[in-house]
Amino acid sequence: MKTTVIAGVLLLGMVHLLGATDGMATEPPAPLLPVPTERQLRWHELEYYGFVHFTTNTFTDKEWGFGDESPGVFNPTDCDADSMAKVAKESGMKGLIITAKHHDGFCLWPSRYTEHDLAASPYKNGAGDLVGEMAKGCRDNGILFGVYLSPWDRNHAQYASADYVRYYRNQLRELTTNYGPLFEVWFDGANGGDGFYGGANETRRIDAKTYYEWDKTWAIVRKEQPMAVMFSDRGPDVRWVGNESGSGSETNWAMLRDTDFESQKAKLKILSVGQIDGTLWVPAEVDVSIRPGWFYHADQDDQVKSLDQLLDIYYSSIGNGANLLLNVPPDRRGRFHETDIQRLKEFHQVIAKTFANDLAKEAVVSGSNTRGNDPRFTAANLTDGDRNTYWATDDGVTQAELEIDLGEAKSVDRLRIQEHVQLGQRIKEFAVDANIGNQWEEIATGTTIGVRRILRFDPVTTTGLRLRILDSRACPTISTFEAYRSPE
Repeated sequence: MKTTVIAGVLLLGMVHLLGATDGMATEPPAPLLPVPTERQLRWHELEYYGFVHFTTNTFTDKEWGFGDESPGVFNPTDCDADSMAKVAKESGMKGLIITAKHHDGFCLWPSRYTEHDLAASPYKNGAGDLVGEMAKGCRDNGILFGVYLSPWDRNHAQYASADYVRYYRNQLRELTTNYGPLFEVWFDGANGGDGFYGGANETRRIDAKTYYEWDKTWAIVRKEQPMAVMFSDRGPDVRWVGNESGSGSETNWAMLRDTDFESQKAKLKILSVGQIDGTLWVPAEVDVSIRPGWFYHADQDDQVKSLDQLLDIYYSSIGNGANLLLNVPPDRRGRFHETDIQRLKEFHQVIAKTFANDLAKEAVVSGSNTRGNDPRFTAANLTDGDRNTYWATDDGVTQAELEIDLGEAKSVDRLRIQEHVQLGQRIKEFAVDANIGNQWEEIATGTTIGVRRILRFDPVTTTGLRLRILDSRACPTISTFEAYRSPE
């Protein structure tokens, strides 16, 4: 009996000295708040989806309708929501968001609460429902569906009164209950100004912070579509990037503080960069149109963004951890224009070819530190093809290095790095080196990594890569390190 006790004590002592080999003794890193919700994590994975701006403006050649447009002008000659959803799918988009109601107040569905809608138009002799048709087209083609509902309404006679807020919420309930699952609900930031307002032809101002009682309005979406993210200038789930040019920020914190912006200039900068000390997880979305305008104009058929422009947008938005919402406006037929379709296909082909073959998959990785020497947090997790496993360091270790042995010389010009953001965003500064001729040469530097960072640089032929974490808010957690070579 005495011998057994002594042996047990010795065994416990060895476990204490050497560490538990099965990893049971090592706790994962504590979450660094704030962290994303499940709906936000699903949204992050989408990366790229489309906007569909379509209303009376398409037929009046305007960008912002005044609100006095007759529903009779809305008359697409060959509308096909299914074909638009198919183009989106074949172009790599994960979903489409339709402007169910823009600032002009015209509704692309037969609403119970207004006569300024599709039922009053010639489209399908008043029996059409473009929101429903687009929802079905998306479902049939295996992509997601979302809606845009402008808070501002230049047509409604009661805009700026409490009656309009009730009207707006009734329409929001229609959209969130009648068209199946929504992945995103989009609230535009334009609010108040001149308009038709039922014939008043005047300017009306509202306090956008208080007028809509946003908490009560958002609650409708939370109740009816719990997995839909909501977009507005500052959330609550997704924030505007602060411009409509397609530009993301190289420093991109997915957090905001729940405070007022001091000025418009400060607002735009904060929306672009985020806030390192933010208390809310509110990541950025880049919204941009494939044409100069948001709505179709025939005189812009020769001004569709070039392939190089779209690639620059991709690396500036998705490459810097934001999602890309690319607008493709239907023409007066009710279809995407052929030039737009061709450019979308070219764009998708290049992206698909670029990221088809991960040159670092299953590469041998070694780290300067591994949390608790626990195999659950090993550096090998970076190249195992599973973006949910991750490498982590011990608490207090905020600088570390990872070496990726490619096994042979390979030509590389793109890198994709991801943090395990389920535990919060941590990296503040990093650098990447390539082993060229048995010498390490720096090929890229950056600040934040976050949900994703895609680096592009001139091709290098290298046998290995090194990621140096230079500064981190807490012990780093990296889930992915991928290397690629773009097509010639």
